[in-house]
Amino acid sequence: MTLVCLESLTFGLGHLVRAADRAGERLCLLTRDPSWYGHELDRLPAGSLDVVRADTLDPETAAACLGRTPDLRGLISSTDTWTLTGADLTDRFGLPGLDAAVLRLTRDKAAVRDRLFEAGLTRARAVVADPRDADAAALVVKEVGLPAILKDTAGTGSQNVWLVRDEKETDAALREAAPRRLTGRLFAEPYFSGPVYSAETLTWAGRTRLLGVSSRLMSAEPRFREEITAFPVAFPGTRHDELERWLDRVLAAIGYTDRFAHVEFALTTTGPEVVEINPRIGGALVGHGMCRALGVNVYEAMVEAALGRRPALMDAELPGGPAVAFVLGYPRHPGVFTGVAGLERLADMPGSPAWYPVKRVGDPVEHLGDSRGYAGIVYAEGETAELATHCAVAAANAVRVLTEPFPEPAGDRPSGG
Repeated sequence: MTLVCLESLTFGLGHLVRAADRAGERLCLLTRDPSWYGHELDRLPAGSLDVVRADTLDPETAAACLGRTPDLRGLISSTDTWTLTGADLTDRFGLPGLDAAVLRLTRDKAAVRDRLFEAGLTRARAVVADPRDADAAALVVKEVGLPAILKDTAGTGSQNVWLVRDEKETDAALREAAPRRLTGRLFAEPYFSGPVYSAETLTWAGRTRLLGVSSRLMSAEPRFREEITAFPVAFPGTRHDELERWLDRVLAAIGYTDRFAHVEFALTTTGPEVVEINPRIGGALVGHGMCRALGVNVYEAMVEAALGRRPALMDAELPGGPAVAFVLGYPRHPGVFTGVAGLERLADMPGSPAWYPVKRVGDPVEHLGDSRGYAGIVYAEGETAELATHCAVAAANAVRVLTEPFPEPAGDRPSGG
């Protein structure tokens, strides 16, 4: 009996292998490049899973691989890039899964905003902002107001997001966006002022359970580079219950009936406002952190859902564990990644800090304004999310992500003599 994972988030594969094994399933990772998961694969016993290398960006190639999979029972697709391919393959092979139309909706942030507005769950609609339209800036100011956010309807990792606080910034952002290759299309929405969090939820048969809330500390305006995350944020019991009821309504409004969701929201003076809805478990080390902090392997719920079974996590008593936090490690300058200095200091620091590598030596680091730029993650634990954050930040301050300048093109080098 085989469960196929169509690519994966960088971390969490080990938990998923153990969850599949517990369910009596063999996990098969279908991937373009197994080295993306080197940290996880190196730590798994030999033969723990099957790894099939294929061009997963080609739906027909991926479909052919599924067609050759013996006793295919389910498909897991937990990344933004492969969400729609996974939805189409699930439909094609008649596997258990969320309605493909709902997944397509979640990959269109403007359509989600409009759906929430129609349900009375946000204060504004999305407004298309075509950067080639000479009237786009005036339309944003009139229909959305300032400050506003311009972003890609299908963007990920805080890429192609602009905060515009006045007309000059609006014009500049539209000029900058015009030559960009967007995954979707550019649109505008209000900027919701306040701290930003991510709700980690599990939904089954239309009922949502709030498993906990992650903090999301980002760089200063106008950038939104993700930097520090901690879980679980200690919301008082009544606030937690209110959030759970609100999230149940939010997910119901878009027809989200099953599986994990990672719902980013801003806590404003008038209540929570959705930033975006991701139809998956949280990225980076969120999934691992949930396993530690909740005291259960939450990936068992991912396996059960992929098999069409009600996840036991929907009703389980959670034994709990340490709170967790992590800091994304960015270099100071773009260039070629050459390594990390100071890792030997982590052994003498509180919180059992550890370094989780993302990039390999020799990889280019070109973009430092969003999450494409981090080379690894410093992770730590504590009795509360606040204390775990302090430990993670202290540990991150002790290490340095190193780069060296990109080599000059041969034609730009000065001639000798």
